[in-house]
Amino acid sequence: MENLQERLLEHLKKIVRERDPYYASGGHLFVREYIRSQLSQYGEVEVHEFDVRGNKHPNLILRLDPAPSQKQWKGSKMELPILIGAHYDAVPGCVGADDNATGVAVLLELARSLSANPANYPIHLIAFDMEEYSLQGSRAYVERLKQQNQKLRLMISLEMLGYCDRTPNSQHYPKGLQYFYPNTGDFIGLIGNIQTIPDLIYLCHHMKTSVPCEWLPAGLRGLIVPDTRRSDHAPFWDAGYKAIMITDTADMRNPHYHKSSDRLETLDLDFLTGVCKGLITGISHLL
Repeated sequence: MENLQERLLEHLKKIVRERDPYYASGGHLFVREYIRSQLSQYGEVEVHEFDVRGNKHPNLILRLDPAPSQKQWKGSKMELPILIGAHYDAVPGCVGADDNATGVAVLLELARSLSANPANYPIHLIAFDMEEYSLQGSRAYVERLKQQNQKLRLMISLEMLGYCDRTPNSQHYPKGLQYFYPNTGDFIGLIGNIQTIPDLIYLCHHMKTSVPCEWLPAGLRGLIVPDTRRSDHAPFWDAGYKAIMITDTADMRNPHYHKSSDRLETLDLDFLTGVCKGLITGISHLL
């Protein structure tokens, strides 16, 4: 874990720039190629292209093998991959430090850690494009998985991980949830469909040793709390997969959400590092 915060900061310095695929195509290309170069240190990077209005857009995929001791479990659930994704596009006019440079930076550090210390399951790391355009990158990828009859152990979406506000009443919620969760925005949230409750409990248990953690089961598809559907896990919910979003709760805490002020200096790097440490520990030992 030594120098983890320094590495996260170096990733952020590369990624935090305007990178809308249409209005900032140069920045979008730069970030995409930076992600590709980083992931390629740990294996072959597959490109999944999908079409949007005649334009090709790429999701980038790195597949990591499980620990050698787990390879004997062919045909069991241990053979099913855990898919971990983060979107690398940003809204126009925004450098997207929290949304979602933080998610991508953590994705890259998970690649480093899980390649050196394999998990119990195969790990598929995916950088999704076009999340800000109705989740089109993850929707296209889910369609591919369904066509291939691919089963998953779990999908984890990394969505805004670096904003923390330790002042009282800094945290807001959809109506009703404020009675059950803290009013201070100093925790990371884990939101999953009903099938993920054991994983939510397990991951939160491991993550809270590094960062305060809260978890929320959101029904089968999150329809009971529509705000829980606002990232790349939602198409996986709709397709019947187990999926969890890891989030700092976006605009329910971060006043810079989708604004030009969503900049590097607004992030809490200690908080982000704690989230990354917790995820490395939790995913590495997921049962």
